[in-house]
Amino acid sequence: MAGACGKPHMSSESLPGKRRLEPDQEPPPQEPLLLSNSDASLSDSEDSVFSGLEDSGSDSSEACTEGEDEVDCDKDSAGTEEAAKEQAQAGPPCPRTEKAGALTRDEYEEDSSDEEDIRNTVGNVPLAWYDDFPHVGYDLDGKRIYKPLRTRDELDQFLDKMDDPDFWRTVQDKMTGRDLRLTDEQVALVHRLQRGQFGDSGFNPYEPAVDFFSGDIMIHPVTNRPADKRSFIPSLVEKEKVSRMVHAIKMGWIKPRRPQDSTPSFYDLWAQEDPNAVLGRHKMHVPAPKLALPGHAESYNPPPEYLPTEEERLAWMQQEPDERKLSFLPQKFPSLRTVPAYSRFIQERFERCLDLYLCPRQRKMRVNVDPEDLIPKLPRPRDLQPFPVCQALVYRGHSDLVRCLSVSPGGQWLASGSDDGSLRLWEVATARCMRTVHVGGVVRSIAWNPNPAICLVAAAMDDAVLLLNPALGDRLVVGSTDQLLEAFSPPEEPTLQPAHWLEASEEERQQGLRLRICHSKPVTQVTWHGRGDYLAVVLSSQGHAQVLIHQLSRRRSQSPFRRSHGQVQCVAFHPTRPFLLVASQRSVRIYHLLRQELTKKLMANCKWVSSLAVHPAGDNIICGSYDSKLVWFDLDLSTKPYKVLRHHKKALRAVAFHPRYPLFASGSDDGSVIVCHGMVYNDLLQNPLLVPVKVLKGHTLTRDLGVLDVAFHPTQPWIFSSGADGTIRLFS
Repeated sequence: MAGACGKPHMSSESLPGKRRLEPDQEPPPQEPLLLSNSDASLSDSEDSVFSGLEDSGSDSSEACTEGEDEVDCDKDSAGTEEAAKEQAQAGPPCPRTEKAGALTRDEYEEDSSDEEDIRNTVGNVPLAWYDDFPHVGYDLDGKRIYKPLRTRDELDQFLDKMDDPDFWRTVQDKMTGRDLRLTDEQVALVHRLQRGQFGDSGFNPYEPAVDFFSGDIMIHPVTNRPADKRSFIPSLVEKEKVSRMVHAIKMGWIKPRRPQDSTPSFYDLWAQEDPNAVLGRHKMHVPAPKLALPGHAESYNPPPEYLPTEEERLAWMQQEPDERKLSFLPQKFPSLRTVPAYSRFIQERFERCLDLYLCPRQRKMRVNVDPEDLIPKLPRPRDLQPFPVCQALVYRGHSDLVRCLSVSPGGQWLASGSDDGSLRLWEVATARCMRTVHVGGVVRSIAWNPNPAICLVAAAMDDAVLLLNPALGDRLVVGSTDQLLEAFSPPEEPTLQPAHWLEASEEERQQGLRLRICHSKPVTQVTWHGRGDYLAVVLSSQGHAQVLIHQLSRRRSQSPFRRSHGQVQCVAFHPTRPFLLVASQRSVRIYHLLRQELTKKLMANCKWVSSLAVHPAGDNIICGSYDSKLVWFDLDLSTKPYKVLRHHKKALRAVAFHPRYPLFASGSDDGSVIVCHGMVYNDLLQNPLLVPVKVLKGHTLTRDLGVLDVAFHPTQPWIFSSGADGTIRLFS
């Protein structure tokens, strides 16, 4: 019934691929299988058949009967005894079967690769062999893995037990000799094993048994495929891979792992801050700058040449703290006992600490770049002509500083206002004063009506705006202007207005005065709308009534704002759109007059805005400030400045655009007028080109004031400037 060694069995239990034991069956105790001498004579090809790659099924052949009655293995123990008797009658087992059974049984019994620490590559060797050695294994490079130093006695262990809250869950790893802290899952696993429970918390020991195989003995086996030839001959693919690797090693393409330098690197923490010393971690370290040693100026009894005069003291007080050469004024004391405490000591020590703490000291790599390559490529000034280059005429006649000026639309006449209480009308070509009107007060602003059909000049004097007919030029235009003013008929019911319109007396009419608009506060600026019917004024007051708009034809006044957004410096009308630009100290607001809403707010980022000008196309704005900045805004680009020009050294008093040429200019208290080329392109993708072309000088400084107002000629590339020296200069 049972087949001998080398004979095939007809029963499925004796063939490869037969069914295994059921999960609830226990195999009978087996005697240790001893290999006979015949096992040593087995060839490599025979031994490879039972290398564990395929299941020989010798284990279950001892557990199940091989008789023809086909009794199940799981019924009772009688079946097991009967199988043992039949195996004894069949003779001694085949050595090959014994060897296969032994290899199949012991293949994963001693495998502990899941439990090994990857740092210890000693293998399954008793660790007692390494008790007398300082190492516990070797790494991949063949270097020793040293044991951690353990110099702790029982007292240290007791202190750790008292101080360390995780001492109870700390164990020593025998493989590496290190202390390991058990996690909560590992502690729970130990507690379950101590209670005799299963290690897996999710395991249910009372689940119903499931038969993986049927209990019926099959006549034919599941598979009886003979062993492949490739299972006992060398692999050609592996041979090819090995040959490739050997060839790569010979050619030097594959290099062995470089030995790592395990010597620790140290650096001197308290080394002197030598700029040539390279510290370990801080290879780009830059030492903190040393404080400058005190000189003669810091002495309590300095030499006389170090003591400042009264003028130098006043000049030092007026300078900004960043612009001062010394942060203190040298003083002289008779003795060291009379020297008081230094008032800025705490502040200077605090600033020094901030410099050391916040300043990033890092050596940057120097790039060898030609300095000329960093300068932007700008066109030559001679290619940007025409622009004013020299002084042509000087208009003299005012006895005090000239605050404002304005040019007629035709460019033939010039009006100027001064602190001497007079308003003068000049002929541009000859610098001859055509007319002088004494208004009895300081003329702070003057504006010629831009409409060529109206001959009117608006002048701001104290709390009134004077409308004068200069009676210059075409007599038909002069006469039509008087007819326009006389054609007005007052309404039957007068309305409440923020300003009063008064007719001029006969004596005032002889001087050219036609109307007087009286306000409650002093007027600082007056400007006309492009059509010549509206004019806006700025009052030096607080609240929402700082800006008023007057209509000439209907003699009406209105306050367009309900609340104030700061001190208004100046206003301007947009040349093509119904916009009103209002410049406060820190920003410029653009209002839509028809919709009565705020359209845009431009942040000037300067202290403070002093003047404003709008490009003739209406898409760009320039602002002058008291901190010597000229700010260019591109309305289509952003609400922040497109360019900030810092060409002047002192405060800017006036800025202006040329109506026809791509020019703009600025006048400053340093007595100079800087003319710049400002080309605005029709292509929206191309940014404006700003190039300074000329610095014009001629005014002398008076009372620390220089140029107070600038204005371009409407048709020629000329510019007028009025200064504190009481003159008006024409540059052409």
